Amino acid sequence: MTSNIKLATIIGFLFSLIGLNHLSAQTVWIDQLDLSTVTQGYGMPGKNKSVDGKVLTIGGKTFERGFGTHAESSLFILLNKKAIDFTAQVGIDDEVIGHEPAAEFVVYGDGRKLWSSGVMRLGDAAKLCSVPLAGVEKIELAVTDGGNGNYYDHADWANAKFQAIDVNTFITTNPVASKPYILTPPPSAKPRINGASVFGVRPGSPFLFRVPATGVRPMSFSAAGLPSGLKIDSKTGIITGKLSKAGTSIVTLVAKNAEGKSEKKLRIVCGSQIALTPPMGWNSWNCFAGEVSAEKVRRAAEAMVKSGLINHGWNYINIDDYWQNNRDSKDQTLRGMFRDKAGNIVPNSRFGNMKVLADYVHGLGLKIGIYSSPGPWTCGGCAGSYGHEKQDAQSYAKWGFDYLKYDWCSYGGVINGMPDNDPHKVSSLSFQGGDNLPIAVKPYKLMGEYLRQQPRDIVYSLCQYGMSDVWTWGGSIGGNSWRTTNDITDAWASVRNIVLAQDKAAAWAKPGNWNDPDMLVIGTVGWGDPHPSRLKPDEQYLHFSLWCLFSAPLLIGCDMEKFDDFTLNLLTNDEVIAIDQDPLGKEATCVQSIGDLRIYVKELEDGSHAVGFCNFGLETVDLSYKDFDKLGITGQQMVRDLWRQKNIGSINTSNDELKLKVPVHGVLLYKFISKK
Repeated sequence: MTSNIKLATIIGFLFSLIGLNHLSAQTVWIDQLDLSTVTQGYGMPGKNKSVDGKVLTIGGKTFERGFGTHAESSLFILLNKKAIDFTAQVGIDDEVIGHEPAAEFVVYGDGRKLWSSGVMRLGDAAKLCSVPLAGVEKIELAVTDGGNGNYYDHADWANAKFQAIDVNTFITTNPVASKPYILTPPPSAKPRINGASVFGVRPGSPFLFRVPATGVRPMSFSAAGLPSGLKIDSKTGIITGKLSKAGTSIVTLVAKNAEGKSEKKLRIVCGSQIALTPPMGWNSWNCFAGEVSAEKVRRAAEAMVKSGLINHGWNYINIDDYWQNNRDSKDQTLRGMFRDKAGNIVPNSRFGNMKVLADYVHGLGLKIGIYSSPGPWTCGGCAGSYGHEKQDAQSYAKWGFDYLKYDWCSYGGVINGMPDNDPHKVSSLSFQGGDNLPIAVKPYKLMGEYLRQQPRDIVYSLCQYGMSDVWTWGGSIGGNSWRTTNDITDAWASVRNIVLAQDKAAAWAKPGNWNDPDMLVIGTVGWGDPHPSRLKPDEQYLHFSLWCLFSAPLLIGCDMEKFDDFTLNLLTNDEVIAIDQDPLGKEATCVQSIGDLRIYVKELEDGSHAVGFCNFGLETVDLSYKDFDKLGITGQQMVRDLWRQKNIGSINTSNDELKLKVPVHGVLLYKFISKK
């Protein structure tokens, strides 16, 4: 405390030198400010309370004032150069006893890091944060993940306060624009066939492909050049059947309505590889979490059709955790035998007959996915696949499932000889390769072998949070996609940190093998507590653009029965989706940074380039760009704005400039088309 008084005295003397000595220091407590501008990974900021609404408690010591938040978290405050210093006691709140949270507290001033706590863990004594702020215009109080995911990262800024020379000028703010705006033009009444232009299937597997087409209904469909064994329903555009021999067929799809006709080539590749473009669909976790049921899954499938998403290539309906029985829940709909006498997995009473559900989804022209863990328990404490991998793979195939998300969870306990360990401690065991690599690979290789033995195609999604550099080996054991990161949340810091870590895995992306930066956090999300995504509109445009540039699986995590116009528009831009679905299968990387502007480039099959000018800063980027050689783009180019679906002009990369104005946390997504 003595050192702080000395510091304040020195700063006060400095202020006196510039004519401010007549002003006396005053205290501004953080809880006196508007905290509604806080962005955080879970819940709402607690004023003088923790995230769970309890007294702030760090390392056994309670605090009366401050605010509780959850990583990833950010609060901006305009100081207008009126602050002398900021002090707080920071740490992990004791309310998460029984878990393994870790987080770091960071203070930024005018974009510069002024102080950080280092990684703090549950039980650590509160750490003093003391930061001089003379001359600082804007401060950010941030809480970042401590390196093991943001699970239970309940973070407290206790006794947080400013010493200031004018208490009336402090304003909490969010520099990112909040008003939604729509960029994608509405589709034409004329037919347009959308979606992927290549489709992979194995010999003997059931074939299911619905031609995605926009335009007024009724519409009729046909397909010239369909290989023997396949047929198309002229009313629905659904292609079904089986192919007995390996080979490639070029099929001409045709859609007709009263307004006209559309044609598109589809390359059907019958061979050993599936998921030749990244899967597109929906997953139940981010909206329903443990409240999922067969009825909600049916309604989600119906919503995908009713909303028109199915006409843009969205086609998977994936069930996440909680379709099995649970070992801990008091909810009787989740209690029952885990397996029958023969060892077969038993769905809980919310789901019942899984084949009936799968058949219903297939009847809509959609596909369906399921979830499990290589450990004995899933993340939510439901029955996993450990010791029953072959039986489970057979059950999924018998029921008719097309996709498996296989989540690491309790397998760490298997390795440590404790198969009944806490499934929530998913991130407590991390591999970095070397001697541990065979251990990390083993459970995923095992399930991969059993899936390939089944008489139907099942897309295999490895969910083990990027451990052991999974992108370097996931494809070799039958994986079609693999998570590169911990779980995403609808907070800017979460999206930003995931994005900035993707380049290292980019070289391993290719048809059938995709890096997965987790689900889309747009629309109404909430993990059982529904709310509109906390990402601002520009952040959502950036989020979706980058996932398409990354050739990532596109899995909607929102409640599709609660679409607003903005979200639906965001998900139905066919030119943007085409970047994700490009058959070349390359992943964009950041090839140039200019301050906070990061420029991502993706090569496309037709020789063109998709370029994302992405603003990660807090000021609008306004510049004239001419470094096209750094992007690998040369000669005469037509530049097309993909979100607005219009050409913005022709440029000669040797001497022309491109005017850019990129909003805060926003994007300009352009396609450069060579005019040879």
